[in-house]
Amino acid sequence: MNAASPSPSIAIIGAGPAGLFAAEILSARGCRVQVFEQMPSVGRKLLMAGRSGLNLTHSEPLDRFVTRYGTARHWLEPALRAFPPSALTEWAEGLGQACFSGSSGRVFPTAMKASPLLRAWLQRLAGQGVEIHTRHNFVGWNDESLLFETVEGQKSFQADATLLTLGGASWSRLGSDGQWAQLLTSETAPFAPSNCGFLPDWPAGFTQRHEGSVLHSVGLSFGTRQARGDLTVTARGLEGSALYALSADLRETIRRDGRAVLMLDLRPTLSADDILKRLLAQRERESQSNRLRKALALDAASRELLRFATPKDASPLQLAQSIKALPLPLIGMDALDRAISTAGGVRQDAVDGRFMLKSRPGVFVAGEMLDWEAPTGGYLLQGCFSTAHAAANGVLGWLESSNSAIA
Repeated sequence: MNAASPSPSIAIIGAGPAGLFAAEILSARGCRVQVFEQMPSVGRKLLMAGRSGLNLTHSEPLDRFVTRYGTARHWLEPALRAFPPSALTEWAEGLGQACFSGSSGRVFPTAMKASPLLRAWLQRLAGQGVEIHTRHNFVGWNDESLLFETVEGQKSFQADATLLTLGGASWSRLGSDGQWAQLLTSETAPFAPSNCGFLPDWPAGFTQRHEGSVLHSVGLSFGTRQARGDLTVTARGLEGSALYALSADLRETIRRDGRAVLMLDLRPTLSADDILKRLLAQRERESQSNRLRKALALDAASRELLRFATPKDASPLQLAQSIKALPLPLIGMDALDRAISTAGGVRQDAVDGRFMLKSRPGVFVAGEMLDWEAPTGGYLLQGCFSTAHAAANGVLGWLESSNSAIA
């Protein structure tokens, strides 16, 4: 900023990764930054993500990486290229958190948790003069003032620019409750679950018999999309990272048609001919269940799904074909609050190229409150950091142009 002018005051509302990263960028550029968070402490969803290793980003080539954002790719791509995965890894290592790329390409801190990174991050922010106010619930505007409900009653705050990083609408107990959408109804697309579990139309009692069972390394396909991984039978249906990767297409088809038929390949490393040979090698007097178990090591849940989808007297050829392409109808999604992330939020047409709301000059948005979605695997956190980087620089550019106009 111009050294001759007073330091601009910035309010950042939401203390998740996007809000904290924007605070770091803006305070490093000489802004007076105050961060407001409705929860008693900051970074709660980040800490929860750290319980499974804190997958920061992904090391695949950037040209492929940007395709993971689906219909939002062209909107987010400039931000992703301006602050790419390599920059996020370098940033984490700058906080003393060495990182490594696993065999899948996912990037993790060596510590495999979020708490050391968050502690070092908060120390850096404090050193840059960032003030953090917890238990401040943003409830809207009064003219140009920001209004907050606090334990001490309603408070107001004025800033030269505001950056909203209020999160999506899942895991409300960690602070992402989506209530902010009531303040931006004309700018916001409805929320929908993403990276979520689904409810299959499977045999009565199947869940009770197989809850907790894992279908290991199965292939999934829906339309032209394919994925592979483990699926877990839960009390609410079926979950797994491979299913999450297809969640957007499955969700929209269920919305439109009431159901979506997912195709499972129970043995993706074997051809149909290989499966048939193994089945034919079994003794005829063996039951179908035993032949499937001995020839292909199919678990009880997979065998029951196969029985449900094939005739009672299915031939070995019919079984082999069904093992490679087993239809599984899905008729619903898990609850919004249980989804790993959400679609919906502030639409692209509601902001300019700097991520500033067209309806409220000087108010910027970033992170999961934007209307985009991506699969798990490091793409969600990367999207939050990259859009925060873009919005923070948008704030700086807008302040600079505003000062120039006044001068």
